[in-house]
Amino acid sequence: MSCPFCSADAELIFLDVEGGPAGAQAQVCAVCAEQIAGVPDPSHWRGLASAMWHEAPAVQVIAARMLKRLSGESWAQDLAEQLYLDDVTQAWAENVAAQSAHKDANGAALAQGDTVVLIKDLPVKGAGFTAKRGTAVRGISLVADTPEHIEGRVEGQRIVILTQYVKKK
Repeated sequence: MSCPFCSADAELIFLDVEGGPAGAQAQVCAVCAEQIAGVPDPSHWRGLASAMWHEAPAVQVIAARMLKRLSGESWAQDLAEQLYLDDVTQAWAENVAAQSAHKDANGAALAQGDTVVLIKDLPVKGAGFTAKRGTAVRGISLVADTPEHIEGRVEGQRIVILTQYVKKK
């Protein structure tokens, strides 16, 4: 089976599509999954011209969201103008409130109150200790203006942690 976005004949993985029906997933290749979670390479996403007409609503939603992220490219603007989604799928694609900009090291969305685990020993500046790998941080807070930062309590101290050093539990 080939990836609906880049047509690569590779092993496909299931990717959860946030903001829609529970359990909504799309099958994508590892390269597309990595770019969906991170910084997209515009030249990789030329396949959106066919993916946006895919029969699976989850694929259509990802295509719509990627076109929006790539809106600086003229070809992406042209495709976005051509895109038609039914009302339910359009609302799902625009449901950005459900999409957390805060992502853990594996790309999983983080939410207020989640529990995360440190994946690296982290020296805590000003506190004189090192937060050890494997430490669970319960009841995190999201730093609103900075999606790379969360706050949590480690050894009784409230600290700011980079999301690249945690995984969701």
